Amino acid sequence: MTSLATRASTADSADLGPHYKWIALSNTTLGMLIATINSSIVLIALPDIFKGIDLNPLESGNTSYLLWMMMGFLVVTAVLVVSFGRLGDMFGRARMYNMGFAIFTISSIFLAITWFDGSEAAIWLIAWRVVQGVGGAFLMANSSAILTDAFPAHQRGLAMGINGVAAIAGSFLGLLVGGVLAPIQWHYIFLVSVPFGVVGTVWAYLKLRDTGVRTKAKMDWWGNLTFAVGLIAILVGITYGIQPYGSSNMGWTNPWVLTAIIGGLIVLGVFAYIETKVESPLFELSLFKNRSFAFGNAANLMGSIGRGGLQFILIIWLQGIWLPQHGYDYSRTPLWAGIYMVPMTIGFLLSAPLSGALSDRFGTRWFTTIGMLITAGTFGALIAIPVDFTYWVFAVILLINGIGMGLFSSPNRALVMNSLPATSRGSGAGMMTTFQNAAMVLSIGLFFSLMIAGLSAHLPAAMFDGLTAGGMPEAPAQGIAQLPTVGILFAAFLGYNPIQQVGGDALQGLSQSSVDHLTGLEFFPHLISDPFADGLTAAFTFALVCCVLGAIFSFLTDEGGKGKPAGDGGDESRESVGEELAAVAAFASGEAPSELIDEPVRR
Repeated sequence: MTSLATRASTADSADLGPHYKWIALSNTTLGMLIATINSSIVLIALPDIFKGIDLNPLESGNTSYLLWMMMGFLVVTAVLVVSFGRLGDMFGRARMYNMGFAIFTISSIFLAITWFDGSEAAIWLIAWRVVQGVGGAFLMANSSAILTDAFPAHQRGLAMGINGVAAIAGSFLGLLVGGVLAPIQWHYIFLVSVPFGVVGTVWAYLKLRDTGVRTKAKMDWWGNLTFAVGLIAILVGITYGIQPYGSSNMGWTNPWVLTAIIGGLIVLGVFAYIETKVESPLFELSLFKNRSFAFGNAANLMGSIGRGGLQFILIIWLQGIWLPQHGYDYSRTPLWAGIYMVPMTIGFLLSAPLSGALSDRFGTRWFTTIGMLITAGTFGALIAIPVDFTYWVFAVILLINGIGMGLFSSPNRALVMNSLPATSRGSGAGMMTTFQNAAMVLSIGLFFSLMIAGLSAHLPAAMFDGLTAGGMPEAPAQGIAQLPTVGILFAAFLGYNPIQQVGGDALQGLSQSSVDHLTGLEFFPHLISDPFADGLTAAFTFALVCCVLGAIFSFLTDEGGKGKPAGDGGDESRESVGEELAAVAAFASGEAPSELIDEPVRR
């Protein structure tokens, strides 16, 4: 029965013409691009957002607003993407994808028209960011499945590579776009995606078709509930674990944090039991019997944890230390941090499509394994260079890091998707994205925790010595030195002048020369450099270990990316990308295809 449905699906896709798969690729690529741009554009624009709504995010009562503004989108997509992938399997992937585009666009409009101030504005923004995450979950859960349905097996790596390029490039483009627009008017960072969202929504509605196998099944409500409750509890626990608790720099001993994490793990255990009993499970645990699916997802999880917090650490490194040391005012550091991280994007843009196309012909194992090992090596290189590095060395490391991530990303995604039966592509893609997004939140919590642990050992003493040497009396200097380390990190992350932010009244009684020295561009970067190196070593060593584990898991997969994937029909004719594009160009111009195209012209 499944084979008949698969053959019918393939025939339907062919009936749409040779250009349809490129329409599907371009539309899903646009969707991934605006989704990832919006996930990172907020990171770089946070200082201007909080200034615009007249709220200090570093005050103890406002830290939660800062955290949820950063991580709410990721938490929501991690929780919902499997459910929405399952809905795509049941009711049509294109239909669910179209709905996601519409929700994403509407939420962007409401984010752009925020008119409140203070905490009310923060809550409004967080609420609509959550809604935007719902739209993003629809897009992420179904884009891979739509591409897998539309493209033949021998071109899926290329399609996934181009789509993956958009996803990663969007996260870095967001930094640049946010850095340019936010100082002009922070509302623009949300408004900029509206026209693209409108075009994408209408385009998807008119052009995308459900060509995949649709599965009739009951919704696994208990599975949805326990999965959502368990994962939300764990991710919320991690989010609040990096906030101070009592006299501790972090909240991992907070009873509520421990309850959330332990309780979430127990609920996820109940979820796993439920999934073995229900007729139509949300999480098809049987898929993990497939070696490529199991080890491919394990490698993706390790790689995502290793790389997930990298962007945050690099932003802190550049904005809080390196850029001020080299004469950049704190008000300009967010934009220039985005610019100086461009080599990573270039590396990814170069390698991801190429590795995807080559893995279609030669298999995925060596691409994914070598990509993870290269990425691991770059973390070792980042540990080895000084905090006040020479930029060209830093740029080369980031370029190689991007190449390593690109070598891994596209073949890994194609491997996992090709390992799925046609009836499970939506839920399988959702499971893959859930691992990736949950790993992002987990890695941010772990990276920040490791950074805070490393900084806490030496930062208070360095702060006290530096402040008193700069002319501040011992009592206020001691008070500032004992402030939670996370506040110093957040100040650097936001591109604020940390000493100006935490100094407060203690700066008022000092001479102007002392104030200028303490709040100048040289004082804080030099003060924090040595303690920061300790935190950096801890965080990047952890990332290195994760990437090595990702390489091991990649090597343990079956040789994928060649031949017929699970659930596909018989042999498919192999056309080159050039032949495919020639057919598309001919169709667009209204002329007959050229003689390069193997498929005969129907007259």
